[in-house]
Amino acid sequence: MRLAPEHVQVIGDELAIRWNDSTETYLPLEFLRRACPCAGCGGEPDVLGRVVRPEVTHTPASFRLRGYQLVGGYAIQPTWEDSHSSGLYTYQYLKRLEAARGEGSPP
Repeated sequence: MRLAPEHVQVIGDELAIRWNDSTETYLPLEFLRRACPCAGCGGEPDVLGRVVRPEVTHTPASFRLRGYQLVGGYAIQPTWEDSHSSGLYTYQYLKRLEAARGEGSPP
């Protein structure tokens, strides 16, 4: 069975996801935004493979979710109140974020 969300909802300051494997994921919106996987937030490799990380600043609007789209059966693409919307969070990445959060690791 391929992992897929059955239901996605914002509850308070968390994104709640019920998966088709009968598990649930709860990720704080600020944690989720700070873990944005887009090149503008997380950086991208240069020609030698070193990741150049940009300096990213956030405002309170950066952590409020305006909406989201399911993309191609493999990812969620959030749109934040500050209009940022280039991050594609694959379902596997969301599960890894949940595990990292449970271990107390930063995104």
